[in-house]
Amino acid sequence: MDPSCRNKLMSKNKNITRRISREIVLQALYAYELNKIDSDLDISKSKKNDFLKIILKNHVIDKNGKTFINKLYDLNIEKSKWSREKIEQKLENWDITRVATIDLLILQMMIVEMFFVEEVPLKVSITEGVEIARKFSTDESSSFVNGILDSFYQVLNNE
Repeated sequence: MDPSCRNKLMSKNKNITRRISREIVLQALYAYELNKIDSDLDISKSKKNDFLKIILKNHVIDKNGKTFINKLYDLNIEKSKWSREKIEQKLENWDITRVATIDLLILQMMIVEMFFVEEVPLKVSITEGVEIARKFSTDESSSFVNGILDSFYQVLNNE
């Protein structure tokens, strides 16, 4: 096999793995969010990790993938309040309670990635957020997600 082809395949597989990793994190965050709303209680740290463990059982993920998933999930749990406040500041004439839960979680996940996961380029985070919104929500949501994430890109790119 031509070495340039192998590199393209490896990079493509890495992107697929990262996309799947983000989708797994989103699913765990969604389960966490729904349980938090239903129980209206502070969910213990071990219970927070249970959501992720249950979803991971259905996937074969390599060590690097698991590291990325755990990092992104933990950061999102830790930075949840911060990321919601950041999103709320970007919503013009729109109350955050009107944003669909899945869209809000996608925004939070990608904003946390943009601010705290330095190895991922900002444009990649935006593209991934849009594609995940298209898959898990609606085409209109993907445009909404793109607009909000792009506004964070403008801020980060000017720093």
